[in-house]
Amino acid sequence: MKNFLNQLFVGDKYLIAFVMLLAVFSLLPGYSASSSIEYAAQSGTVMGQFGKQLGFLVIGLIILFGMQKIDYRYIGGFALLALPFVIILLVLTLLQGNTIDGVNASRWLKIPGIPISIQTSTLASLVLMVYLARQLTKIRNEKVKFKDTIVRFILPIVVVVGLIFPANGSTAIILFAMVIMLLFLGGYPMQHLIGLGLLLVFGAGIFVYVALNHSEQLPDSRVKTWMNRIERFQNPSEDTFANWQETNAKAAIVEGGGFGKGPGKSAIKHTLPQASSDFIYAVIVEEYGLFGGIGILFLFTSILIRITLIATKIHTYFGTLLTFAVGIPIIFQAMINMGVAVGFFPTTGQPLPMISFGGTSLWITCLAFGILLSVSRQIIPKEQIMLEQKIQSDAVIQDIA
Repeated sequence: MKNFLNQLFVGDKYLIAFVMLLAVFSLLPGYSASSSIEYAAQSGTVMGQFGKQLGFLVIGLIILFGMQKIDYRYIGGFALLALPFVIILLVLTLLQGNTIDGVNASRWLKIPGIPISIQTSTLASLVLMVYLARQLTKIRNEKVKFKDTIVRFILPIVVVVGLIFPANGSTAIILFAMVIMLLFLGGYPMQHLIGLGLLLVFGAGIFVYVALNHSEQLPDSRVKTWMNRIERFQNPSEDTFANWQETNAKAAIVEGGGFGKGPGKSAIKHTLPQASSDFIYAVIVEEYGLFGGIGILFLFTSILIRITLIATKIHTYFGTLLTFAVGIPIIFQAMINMGVAVGFFPTTGQPLPMISFGGTSLWITCLAFGILLSVSRQIIPKEQIMLEQKIQSDAVIQDIA
């Protein structure tokens, strides 16, 4: 049994422990929130919905432990091959024309023959970040000219972010922030970075202007939905219906108190939209109180610390950039989800990694954790690096002699 576990857990043991704690804990609010999904869908059973999420989790863990076995140095090449594929998926998702209440809701792509839908923006975001880590590694020792980065950097970023933005503005903005951060860490020239930022902001500005002033050109635009969310956040209305999600989330947190009502005893989950995904943190605090809410925050903070340690200990430049590329977005997404629930940010529609109900987000998060473990298992102690450098140096001296 011990040998089996040693073969299974080959990466950073602390990171594995924190991820497994999240996975185990996710089953508790997952089961509780399943009742709200069954109530909203008016089909299936609570155990059926919970079983579906449990199946997602099992597949996710298989992806995680399988990914850690792959040499991380090959992952950049996989991303290069996958980038055109995910761009095609984004185009298909955007063109399928799904709408909810008259606005674009083309976030999920239904694949014929498969009983689930995939959120292509989540996959595309991960692929783009890994691709950029690879390209930044390649230009590390080069004098970079702007014209040389148009095809390798500017075009992929603009295409992926631009295809995500119309139907999922918050994800596109978060991805844009993560891209800028990664490019900065990777030594991308500051003047080019500013130019890229201005280009994306200008493009988004044109889209918003057309949506507001020539709505017939973009009839399914979500711009007004985004503006309403921001306006509600900046100027909370006394109209409870207008602030239904925010009001219910805050009420759930207040009802939770110090130690909560207990597992499965959330009352507001039945009236809180997206209780199983976007606002699951509010349900967690209602059922497990401030103690449970801080516990989740502690786990993600601990994961951030392990990500930083892996990035600083790995001996390759690509390993460092890859760790930040796949790790920081998980933490960023978690903080935004929790921040929305407690009223720090306007509603964004971002799930809580490893905990929110759904397959695509969970699988991509597990894939990212698997990549982190792949990097961590190849960390070489400083003493060994120094010894290898000394051996190489001695060999060179002998050859000269």
